[in-house]
Formats: sequence, C-alpha cells, structure tokens
Amino acid sequence: MPVDNLDESRNDLSQAAKYQILEEQGFTVGRTIGSGSYACVKIAYDNNKKMKVAIKIISKKKAPQEFIVKFLPREIDIVRNLNHVNLIEFYQAIETTSRYFLVMELSENGDLLDHLRKRKYVDEAQAGQWFSNLVDGMEYMHSKGVAHRDLKCENVLITSSNVLKVADFGFARIVRKQRGNDVMMSETYCGSFAYAAPEILKGTPYDAFLSDVWSMGVVLFTMVFGKLPFDDSNHAKLLKMVQSRVVFPAKPSVSENCRVMISKILVRANERPTLAEMQREPWYKAHSQSKHLRVQA
Repeated sequence: MPVDNLDESRNDLSQAAKYQILEEQGFTVGRTIGSGSYACVKIAYDNNKKMKVAIKIISKKKAPQEFIVKFLPREIDIVRNLNHVNLIEFYQAIETTSRYFLVMELSENGDLLDHLRKRKYVDEAQAGQWFSNLVDGMEYMHSKGVAHRDLKCENVLITSSNVLKVADFGFARIVRKQRGNDVMMSETYCGSFAYAAPEILKGTPYDAFLSDVWSMGVVLFTMVFGKLPFDDSNHAKLLKMVQSRVVFPAKPSVSENCRVMISKILVRANERPTLAEMQREPWYKAHSQSKHLRVQA
C-alpha cells in the first residue's frame, strides 16, 4: 500500500475510534462547524431523537487544566438547570478518558458575527427583535442567579426561525447573594477585551450581572453600526476609551432613541441600568416583541 494511502487509512481509523462512543449512543457525526485550540463543534444526527444536534468535542490533553478541573464541570452543572427559548438547549455530556462531548441544540444559521460579515450591519427593526430575545434570555439566566460573563457576537446564534439564542456558557457562574440585596463580587477576568466592562479591564472586583449588561450594550452597538464601539488592539487605549462617552459613527443612520439607549448602557457600573430598567427605555419598548417569549416548561 502506498505511504499516502496508509496515512489516510490510519487517519480514518483514528477518527472512527474518536467517535465510537457517539455512534454507540446513536449519533452520526457530520461536518465541523467551528473549531478552536482545544475544541471543535460538529453537526451530528441523533438517531434516537430523529433530529440534528451540535456536539462540542473538547480534548482533555489540549485544554488548560484549570478549564477541565474548574470551568467545564461548572458549565455542565449550570446548563443542566437552564431551559429557555432564548438559550441554546443542552442535552447531555459524555466523557471518555481523552475527551468530553457536549450534545446541544443546533442553530444552523450560524452566529451573529457570521450575519454581520455577510450583511455589514443589522437594521433597527431586526436588531430590536434580536435584542429583545437577548434580554429575555439574560433576564431568565439572571433570575436563576447565573451570570454569563462572555457575551459577544460569536456567542449569540440565530435559528432557522430567526430567533436569537445565547450560547457558550464556559465562563458562566452562579452569583451568590450577600446580606441585603447585594451580590457577591466576581474577581476572575472572563470574556473578550472588546466586550469587557471597564471594571473588569481595570482588574477590580465586579458585579457579574452588570458586566453582562455592558456586554449586551456592545452587542447592540455592533449590530446596528456593524463595528465594535471600542478598539481592543491596545489595552491602555481601550481602558481609556471605555471610561469615556461612547462615540457613534455617522453611518449607518441609527435613531436617536437607539443611541440614547446605548449611551445609557455603556457607562460606569454604578450608573448602568439593570435589565428591568433597560426594558423601560423608549427604543426597547418600541422595537421589542409585543409579548415576551415564554419560558419552556
């Protein structure tokens, strides 16, 4: 057998062994739809439920030890207890000696970043609907005492029925209440610089719920303007920018109410609105769905 054919044969055998546990449980694994340094996401068909799913495959050898020991078990515990139409549904976790397989709902229309790359920006009517979906999903998470801590365009997916769903709960955590109504402050840096609140960039303890609100404001700005509000290429410059008044580009044309709402979100933590306060803003009320999506039973 030629050497190249032998290498292909070995690779095929390796792939078959990798997914044997999935096949034994009724999954037919298909193409890759996302990949990173230690994980990838594949489309699969669940022969038991007769539907397509997404399977996140995490390599124990490549993933950081802290992720395997701390963040991944916490993510699995959290997503098992979340069930909302605007959150990607988690079905099951499968562990082998070398990998974790997280089986979840498939959103075939990709993420918001994919959408922006194709269309440059989102018109306000569509942005209002999707932002309403985002608020509903985050309001549910926060009501369960869970902060996401990594909201960004790559982590919100669009379904075939044009509904936005929050995904990737790798940095999510349960936020404990202290005396009174105060929440326990977080100290771990999480997320991406471009979406991170000023208090996180400064390295100070932060309210994870309010930092989620900031990230939501960045997502909204990016939707309607087709670009990030802050340049994250230089940390010192970024820290200065996020502590100043947000600057809006001249184009595309965006309503004054939308700009006002974004301006009210992208402020220091002690001035930032809660999700309930955000929903009272004129732009939100005018563009959100007339009836909130109901939580699944």
